[in-house]
Amino acid sequence: MLKHLFATHPIEAAPHVDAGEHINTGAHGNELKRVLTAKHLILLGVGPVIGAGIFVITGQAAALHAGPALVISFLIAGFACALAGLCYAEFAAMLPVSGSAYSYSYATLGEYVAWFVGWNLVLEYLFAAATVAAGWSGYFNELLGLIGQMIGSNIALPASLASAPFQFVEGHIQATGTIINLPAVVIIAALSGLCYVGITQSAFVNSIIVAIKVTVILLFLAFAIQVINPSNWHPFIPESEGEGMFGWSGIFRAATIVFFSYVGFDAVSTAAGEAKNPQRDMPIGILGSLAICTVLYIAVALVLTGIAPFRMLNTPEPVATALGLYPHLSWLKAIVVLGAITGLSSVILVMLMGLPRIFFSMAKDGLLPQTMAKVHPNFRTPYIGTIIVGVAAAAMAGLFPVSVLGELVSMGTLLAFATVCIGVLILRYTRPDLKRSFRVPFVWPICITGALACVYLFWQAFEEHWRLMIGWIIIGQLIYFGYGYAHSKLRKSLG
Repeated sequence: MLKHLFATHPIEAAPHVDAGEHINTGAHGNELKRVLTAKHLILLGVGPVIGAGIFVITGQAAALHAGPALVISFLIAGFACALAGLCYAEFAAMLPVSGSAYSYSYATLGEYVAWFVGWNLVLEYLFAAATVAAGWSGYFNELLGLIGQMIGSNIALPASLASAPFQFVEGHIQATGTIINLPAVVIIAALSGLCYVGITQSAFVNSIIVAIKVTVILLFLAFAIQVINPSNWHPFIPESEGEGMFGWSGIFRAATIVFFSYVGFDAVSTAAGEAKNPQRDMPIGILGSLAICTVLYIAVALVLTGIAPFRMLNTPEPVATALGLYPHLSWLKAIVVLGAITGLSSVILVMLMGLPRIFFSMAKDGLLPQTMAKVHPNFRTPYIGTIIVGVAAAAMAGLFPVSVLGELVSMGTLLAFATVCIGVLILRYTRPDLKRSFRVPFVWPICITGALACVYLFWQAFEEHWRLMIGWIIIGQLIYFGYGYAHSKLRKSLG
C-alpha cells in the first residue's frame, strides 16, 4: 500500500517544446487548446494578484498588525513567493501540463502527497473566489450609492440582498436576518459563464480588466503621493497596545495575512496545458507577474499608510477610506471604487478558471470522477468542473461571510508552495536526465530557504486556526481513501 501511495507519475508523458517552437495549437479528443502567449500568462498572473491585496487586505494588516511597517510584511511575503516562484518556473517549463503544484507533486513525491497538495489548492481557489466575491459585493453596492448621490435617488441594494444571511461568531454560525448576498452570486455566475465559453475569451477579458486596475493604481499613486504626511509613518514599527498585535511579531503576522494577496500567481501554472510555448513562456509569466505585483504592493502600502493614520484603515475599502480624508480627491475615490470592482472581478475570474483545470488533472489521474475531465466539444474547456466550481463558490459567497477563511486560503497555498520547493530539489537528484529549459539557480539554498519560509508563515496562522485546517484535511482524506485510492489509474497500472 505504501508503494502505491507514494508512486510517482511518469514524467515522459508531458509534452515538450524546444525554444522557438510551438506545440500544436489544435485541440483533438480530450485535450485543452494551446493558445496562450507569454503576455497572456503575465496578465493572467497579475489578474488575481493585484486585487484583494491592495483594495481590501492592506487595511486590515496595517491597522491590526504592522502599521506603516506593512511594507516589510509585503517584502517578507514577496520574498517567500519569489523563492517558490523560481521553483514553479522550473516545474512549469519542464512539465507544461494543467494541475499546478498537484501535477508537480505527483511527479516527484507520489500520489498521496499530490492529493494532499491538490486538496489544499481546492481550498485556495474555491474559498478565495468566494471571499473576493463577497468583497466585490461591498464595493459594487458602494458604487451604486455614489451613483445614487449623483442622480438624487437611492439605488443601492438593501442590506437584506447585499450581505450574507449567516455569520461566524466565536466559531458558531448565527443567522443575520438577511436573505442573500445577491451581487456576489451574480458576479460568480457571470464569470463562470465566461470560463465555460473558453480560455481565449477569459484571457482577453482578464487583459482588459488588468489594464483598467493597473491604471487606477497608478493614478492613486500619482495623486495620493502629493498629500503624504510623513508623521503618519512614525512610529514606523508600532508597539503593541490595545487591539491588535504589533512589533516584529505583528509584522510576521501581517506577512501571513498579505500572503493572501499573492495566492493567485500560481494560477499561471494551472494554464500551462494551454500555453503555446510553455518551456519559454511559463517562467516569463510566473516571474514577470510576481515582480510587477510586488513593486505595486510595496508602493501602495507606503503611500496608503502615508496619507492616513494606519489605525483607521481597518475597513472593507481602506483605499477609499483614506482618500475620504481629502475632499479635493473625491473624484479619485470614485475612480478607485470602480477600479476595485474591476480588479476584484479579475481575481474571481482567474480563481474560477484555475480550479476546474486542477480538477481536470486530478480526474484524468482517476482521483476524482471522470466527469471532471470532460472537455466541451466546441469550447474545449473543462465545462463540468467549471459548472461545479461556479455553483459551489456562488453558494458560499451568497450565504456565508467567508472572509474569515482568508487565512485558511493562505495556509493551503503556503503548504503547496513548500511542497513545490522540496519537489524541485528531489527531482534534481532522482531525474537529472530531464531536459530543463529553466533551472533554479543555487538550487540548494533557494529550495530549502523557500520551503522553510513558507512553513514558517504557515505556522503563524495555524496556531490560531488549526481546528479548521485539520477539519479540511480530514475531509480530503475521506475523499481520497473513499474514492481516489480505489480509482487511481496509476495504482491500477502498478497492479
